[in-house]
Amino acid sequence: MTKVLTYISLFSSAGVGCYGFKENGFECIATNELLEKRLQIQKYNNKCQYDSGYISGDITEKETQSKLFAEINRWKKSYSINEPDVLIATPPCQGMSVANHKKNDELKRNSLVVESISITKKVQPKFFVFENVRAFLNTICTDIDDNDKPIKKAILSNLSAKYNIYFKIVNFKDYGAHSSRTRTLVVGVRKDLKGVSPFDIFPKKSNFKTLRELFKDLPQLHNMGEIYQEDIYHSFRTYSEHMLPWIELLDEGQSAFDNLDTLRIPHKVIDGEVVFNANKNGDKYARWYWDREGPCIHTRNDILASQNTVHPSENRVFSIRELMLMMSIPKNFKWTLSDVKDLNELPIEEKKAFLKKEELNIRHCIGEAVPTGVFSNIAKNIKQCLSKVSIKETAIINVIKEYELDNIENLISFIDVHFDHYGIENILQIAEKANSNRQDTAAYFTRKDIAYHLVKDLPLFEKKKSIKVLEPSVGIGNFVYLLFDLYSDKEKVELDVIDIDQNSLEVFKVILSKIKVPSNFVINFINEDFLLSRITTVYDLVIGNPPYYKLTNDKKLLESYKKDIYNSATNNVFSFFIEKALKITKCLAFIVPKSLINAPEFNLTRKLLAEHNLVKICDFGEKGFKGVKIETIGFITDQTTKKTSSTIVIESLITEEYTSKSKEYIFDDQYPYWLLYRDSFFDKIADNLQFSVFTAFRDRQVTKKHTLDKGMYRVLKSRNIGNNEIVDLVNYDCYINSLNDFSVSQYLNKDNVVLVPNLTYYPRAAYLPENSIVDGSVAVLEKKENVRNINDDDIEYFGSKEFSDFYRIARNYGTRSLNIDNNSVFFFGIRQNVEVE
Repeated sequence: MTKVLTYISLFSSAGVGCYGFKENGFECIATNELLEKRLQIQKYNNKCQYDSGYISGDITEKETQSKLFAEINRWKKSYSINEPDVLIATPPCQGMSVANHKKNDELKRNSLVVESISITKKVQPKFFVFENVRAFLNTICTDIDDNDKPIKKAILSNLSAKYNIYFKIVNFKDYGAHSSRTRTLVVGVRKDLKGVSPFDIFPKKSNFKTLRELFKDLPQLHNMGEIYQEDIYHSFRTYSEHMLPWIELLDEGQSAFDNLDTLRIPHKVIDGEVVFNANKNGDKYARWYWDREGPCIHTRNDILASQNTVHPSENRVFSIRELMLMMSIPKNFKWTLSDVKDLNELPIEEKKAFLKKEELNIRHCIGEAVPTGVFSNIAKNIKQCLSKVSIKETAIINVIKEYELDNIENLISFIDVHFDHYGIENILQIAEKANSNRQDTAAYFTRKDIAYHLVKDLPLFEKKKSIKVLEPSVGIGNFVYLLFDLYSDKEKVELDVIDIDQNSLEVFKVILSKIKVPSNFVINFINEDFLLSRITTVYDLVIGNPPYYKLTNDKKLLESYKKDIYNSATNNVFSFFIEKALKITKCLAFIVPKSLINAPEFNLTRKLLAEHNLVKICDFGEKGFKGVKIETIGFITDQTTKKTSSTIVIESLITEEYTSKSKEYIFDDQYPYWLLYRDSFFDKIADNLQFSVFTAFRDRQVTKKHTLDKGMYRVLKSRNIGNNEIVDLVNYDCYINSLNDFSVSQYLNKDNVVLVPNLTYYPRAAYLPENSIVDGSVAVLEKKENVRNINDDDIEYFGSKEFSDFYRIARNYGTRSLNIDNNSVFFFGIRQNVEVE
């Protein structure tokens, strides 16, 4: 069965906007509209396969929602789909709307918006699109949790766990319409769609047509009530003849209130006295322009007294056909069961009767619609994203071998010839895998969706016309392509890109030559080591994915790197990148190893970051880089404003949460490092534990080459540690005859020494038995002075579910960043009150 593309549409009116999805081959599973007469227009256009897909009624009611979910389930069974591809919602939104009531009779605001969010959360489509008025995002709603908050915050709190979301106020004339219409667009991409960001589905910019271009094939209409014989929708809508003098002498852009002759100014005659109409808006009774895009189309586009409704040269309001052209509604869109051709053949009196009955409804539907071209633009982008074929890693390796792409000249030639065939995402992966220096420079491919987790929360620098940005380890530019979209509206973006690898820069240049670099971007390529570069510029933003490796072999270079470094406790290069970047930017966004959160070597780095207004941490865990066994996080610091935020956004791909937490709470000095997932459960357990009980030791000297099948001393490894017991394992247990000054020998036959496996989130403990030592897979815990002796209850508690759940939070749900060290051993606490549940 061919894969079918699907969508559902809420608050769809006559289906004008989402007709753009139908044009692009999407099947409508279900469409919901309150007014039956508008839903009927969707039926005329055969929007749904099944009559049950047309759902009339209030979507807040259970009966209406049941019909919606029943239809989704029908398609799941019939077409083997897991969920609709797209959910579209254009709910009515008022600043203080009263849609229904809470149980306590308080007014519930913008419940239709909240219902859209709730349904999206339940349906979990691959993509969602919300469209609404300009002030939409800051309007207050009563959220699902019954708390009042701005709509943007409600969207984020409910949907950001599963979706990458992009919010933007746009004028639709730049995105597929031919009339001015400033609206808010919100698009979301489910996070499991790898390599796709909201920028990929956001409508691409396009040039509008002027009215002169749009109307060039339409005949003039000069007679009141005239209907063009070949198009019933191109007609002169009648109005009271006393209004004609008000508009007949107007030039383009003039309002009837601009007339010098007072009798040509809109007025009424009351008891023989002229009373002028109030001129509340300068766009009433106003003639529009020939050489501009169309005006914003309102629902009352049928009257002269509405906003900018007068034709540029004819003394009438715009015809339905003209409105359709401005709103990019295709000619084949049907407003009635009959085709236009059949309507055109009607006698004139029947045409007039038809328009008298249908015209106002059609005009109102057009006035409240999303321009078809805008949603068609989005539909094309989604279709393209879903049709992209990602090359498997084995295929990438075969391509590299076949074309000998480990040679830089061959790689550049390959990209030049095959770019369009493979697409940018595949080309980026091929180029990264072909880079023979990537192990040395720790250069790894950063997927678009991963990079977007940082980019989406960057400041927009709205008060600045131009900004300066630095990517200090650019590689082949994985972040840069997203910055093109994020800062497309800036007058100028000066982007400095630095990389130590000249080959990477050359590959980056050839990729840029294959895409459309925005004209507002100026890119400066710099081939040098960022850590040794002499930078005098202060950047608005530094962003990137610095290399992760410890520099141990080149002492001279290490000394150069550590010059003026605050944290000399580490040799890890990414930490040096953080420190240098913080000195030259107001905003820093990096993806780095997760060990930054908790490792003792980064204690000072964390302190420095906390002082620079951290506003976001994103925990990618092991999902950041395919095939690279390392956990990563992303973070953003923002000093673009004088105010330091008291909260920080925590986004997690592990627990699927997006939340704002108090910095004081998660950076609490009573704990040795940051606790991103701290919660009430953690606090309850912590309140009953005495912490900082042990010191930790791990011996990395004892290796397999030192051990025997039999010997004087037993060497315990992680699998030997049970819950308050030592486990004997056939073909696993090993021994050693001589301690040979191994450091771990200091614990031989010591009392009250505790063993715990290293690198596990299933903690358990046992006492160190006689004549035994451990290798590096086991941590040795020795109680500190003035701490009571450890007993069996303590040991068994370390293997309990309660402690395991607590420990996962304490270790920030780590999977690889789990070494037992003198930071993490802090959390092996002993209970003060054993009655805690």
